[in-house]
Amino acid sequence: MVSFTITEKGYALHRADGTYLPYVQADIQNGPDKAVGAMGVLVAMLYQRYQAGKYPLALVSMDNCSQNGAKLRESVLTMTEEWRKAGFVDDGFAAYVSDENTVAFPWTMIDKITPRPSEQIAADLENLGVENMQPVITGKKTYIAPFVNAEKPQYLVIEDHFPNGRPALEKGFGVYMADRETVNLSERMKVTVCLNPVHSATGPLGVVLGYELFAQMLNTNEDMMKMARMVAYDEGLPVVPDPSILSPQAFVDELFHDRFPNEYLGDTNMRLAVDVSQMVGIRFGETVKAYTARFGDASRLTAIPLGIAGWLRYMLAVDDEGRKYELAPDPMNEELQEQLKDIVVGQPETFRDQLKPILSNERLFYTDLYKAGLGEKIETMFREMIMGTGAVRKTVHKYVSCQ
Repeated sequence: MVSFTITEKGYALHRADGTYLPYVQADIQNGPDKAVGAMGVLVAMLYQRYQAGKYPLALVSMDNCSQNGAKLRESVLTMTEEWRKAGFVDDGFAAYVSDENTVAFPWTMIDKITPRPSEQIAADLENLGVENMQPVITGKKTYIAPFVNAEKPQYLVIEDHFPNGRPALEKGFGVYMADRETVNLSERMKVTVCLNPVHSATGPLGVVLGYELFAQMLNTNEDMMKMARMVAYDEGLPVVPDPSILSPQAFVDELFHDRFPNEYLGDTNMRLAVDVSQMVGIRFGETVKAYTARFGDASRLTAIPLGIAGWLRYMLAVDDEGRKYELAPDPMNEELQEQLKDIVVGQPETFRDQLKPILSNERLFYTDLYKAGLGEKIETMFREMIMGTGAVRKTVHKYVSCQ
């Protein structure tokens, strides 16, 4: 088996407009021997395994995204087909990677918050006599350290489909082996309803409001705590799928009683703002579609559209006091900022129709938010957030107070 923890963008092959990312296009043109992107390198290695004897294998995504095994498989099959058409690989290889009884892509649901290494924990370790513990910031603005600080609760649900056998994974703490449907329901419970939508709805807003730590924000700002609870309890749980092996209600209760308030975890709002463009469809789109299917549209939602408006307000890179900040890494930062470049905080007249191509983009949200009854609502919230100093705080208070 090969496991993957490379985040959603690690599987991405396309821009928002549907064209290939530049490095992906280069891999397609250059072939397996010169591949540099993650998916290109993976398919090149699979081709070597195929040539060596067509040995079976399980490719196990443990990334925190919806139907992660299907996303990994789609990327592998896309690269394979492009190389087959170009003559770099043969039809037999395409058949090899397409047969899930030979090359399997088990789905998983993973949950253990592991934020960037904490400087405070590094200092505590050094005070105990352990040397050289301070985190290092890489050239791509990621943090690495000789230790890991993480929360105690952990869940890993894995589809039990391994064509070449597997270790006794079920002996691990918090590990469940299950069928694909159970994994899918567990993942949808967490990623699309209970946990991750709370992070994506409130984390970027926390940056704009000036809070470094996610837990500190929830513990000290009643409006942000209420918004977080609205996302999970009021808007998520009514449409949550029940995976049976885990209780959605108990899962959310644990989040708000034990996990989210834990300031020692050191999870930052800036971390929660990383790669949000790759996540909004998964973390908000499924609930929007569920409400549309049940009620005809999703207009009764409040906290989720408020979170989407907050994310777009965050993209302006100016906080609620008018101070500039640097955006967290995201593959669409440049593209989105270009679309929003004419909007000026404190000058609401500069906001016209800049959000329309974003909110109607089904590649982003997996649905057209205008057709779902939310586009205009998000535009209104966003306009209120750019009115001037303190406008974001006032807007959040307005919408959570009317519930």
